[in-house]
Amino acid sequence: MLLNNRINREILKENLKHEQFSRRTITFYKYVNIIDPLELRNTLYQEWHHMNCFGRIYIAKEGINAQMSVPEHHLNKFLESLSKHHELKDVLVKYAVEDNGKSFYKLTIKVRQKIVADGLDEGSYDLSKTGTHLTPLEFHQNLDDPDTLVVDMRNHYESEVGKFVKAWCPEANTFKEAVQIVAAEFQHQKNKKLLLYCTGGIRCEKASAYLIHQGFENIFQLSGGIIEYAKRIKENDLPSKFIGKNFVFDERLRESITGEIISHCHQCGQSSDKHTNCANNDCHMLFIQCDVCREKYDGCCSDDCKNIKSLPTGERKKFKILRHGKYASSKIFNKIRSVNE
Repeated sequence: MLLNNRINREILKENLKHEQFSRRTITFYKYVNIIDPLELRNTLYQEWHHMNCFGRIYIAKEGINAQMSVPEHHLNKFLESLSKHHELKDVLVKYAVEDNGKSFYKLTIKVRQKIVADGLDEGSYDLSKTGTHLTPLEFHQNLDDPDTLVVDMRNHYESEVGKFVKAWCPEANTFKEAVQIVAAEFQHQKNKKLLLYCTGGIRCEKASAYLIHQGFENIFQLSGGIIEYAKRIKENDLPSKFIGKNFVFDERLRESITGEIISHCHQCGQSSDKHTNCANNDCHMLFIQCDVCREKYDGCCSDDCKNIKSLPTGERKKFKILRHGKYASSKIFNKIRSVNE
């Protein structure tokens, strides 16, 4: 069998719309030594393809990182299959907070150098020396400690729509930027208790290892991330200290934790938490857009992109300069922010 998808994405999306069964969106990761990532990749593709699983999975010698959509009638079979691979045995599987079953429309498994692209120098962290893991309930209790610093290890476009109430959020576009900004910001408070969190926990593993390598002494991290926190808080009928939406890297783009909207449309400033990609595919920039501006700009991030989108295909090729923004920056949102500020 072919070990990758060859079907047009529009066809796949249409097929997903007409499925007559439910799906569950799950995530899991594990830092583990994988001797032959390509062999494992091909084996998993065959197994998961036969179960009609979709998702985005990265495999490297350092481990596996997966976000998936599994047919509900195959879920138990899928979970059983995980334990058959020693690399995946006892992996913590987390379930989406809000799930419409439309998170992914195809199965993609890629072999990468790292499961979290960190851009850091070799030897700048040791994954055998990470922070102390706190359960969601322990993390919840520690948030009230006035002597703790709560640090968001995600990118700014994630924390913009949702965060813990006491969180310090770095204005970062990449993981590398985030850890370096945090290390610099708190370099004179290395003995303070730092509570780290991210979406599912995977980035906190490397972030805590990096900060410990930098001399930080009291690093703690939320086990299972925001996803697991939201689940456990709800189970225990506790008020959530995470407000807003949890940004997710799939077709949903967000899942509501408290229902609050703490962010604003990047075009008009009205309350909105709807991330979208610019409808001009030569730009495709991720930004927040309210319904009014979506109609006004035809799903685009600017008048320029709206005008380019309306041109014939041949004419559009003249304008492939917008992906990095007019202001010579490749940073997500910077084009919109520069226009408005």
